[in-house]
Amino acid sequence: MKKTILSLALIALTGIAFAQPLTTTSATVAFDATTPIDALPKAENKTVIASLNKTTGDVKFEAVVANFAFSNPKIQEHFNGANWLNSAQFPKFTFSGKINKLSKVKFNKDGVYKVTVTGNLEVKGIKKPVTTNATITVAGGKVSAVSSFSIVLADYSISGAPIDAGKVAKEPKVTVSASF
Repeated sequence: MKKTILSLALIALTGIAFAQPLTTTSATVAFDATTPIDALPKAENKTVIASLNKTTGDVKFEAVVANFAFSNPKIQEHFNGANWLNSAQFPKFTFSGKINKLSKVKFNKDGVYKVTVTGNLEVKGIKKPVTTNATITVAGGKVSAVSSFSIVLADYSISGAPIDAGKVAKEPKVTVSASF
């Protein structure tokens, strides 16, 4: 009887262990708001927290706004300022979503899997729905994912003279990549 209970407990714990999401603290979010007038408004943040649950298809990431690195300090100042992302009041932005048709991804088989992810992107306290294509790669048991999508700055109350002057794209491209 004791062996049966112990065996069942181990099976339950094994199931819980396999259901744990894959996580990383070194995912990357790239922000590219370049225009024909200015090639400088782009940055990367390489300290993004990301998770992917292979069982449920839940996908999440969280980026600290102040960790985006621009080559031009003035653009960095604008990016963190009150009209843009206001990193003092809103120190991070997040995405929480789900892989559509998760059964297409074989996490136990090497391959490249094209999927769609649907969720909510929260920037400056404003949540907006996002649906984007993503590529999940499984190689040697390791999982990586990448996705690119555009956002409309005005949807998140991001404004300013550089945007109005065409120095910053009104719909910048955001690329998220993670290796778990």
